[in-house]
Amino acid sequence: MTRVPDLIDSPLDPAVAARLKRDDAGLVAAIVQQHDTGEVLMLGWMDDEALHRTLTTGRVTFWSRSRQEYWRKGDTSGHVQHVRSVAIDCDGDALLVKVDQVGAACHTGARTCFEAGGELPAVVEEDR
Repeated sequence: MTRVPDLIDSPLDPAVAARLKRDDAGLVAAIVQQHDTGEVLMLGWMDDEALHRTLTTGRVTFWSRSRQEYWRKGDTSGHVQHVRSVAIDCDGDALLVKVDQVGAACHTGARTCFEAGGELPAVVEEDR
């Protein structure tokens, strides 16, 4: 489990670190979206260090909850995410990372994790 950082220990700009609302493991959800089409590619998790790396390197870095380590998307698969922008939501508990995705975003080889997971049956409200 990651340690919830003290704001003093955070590698982030203090103004950014203060806006984040982390879970008990010190993580924030990061929604990844293709910058030019709006396609939602995946969801990953970031702690302060992963967000710092993402903001300063131009490549997306996540915290792996299962492996308990940092991973930079594409280092082993070649399916790289080049950062185009990063935004924080109004509550500070989610990030929107717009990227230029090279190859598949999902570990299954699908373009998106939501394509691989599939749609759930939902009642769709009629247009008004």
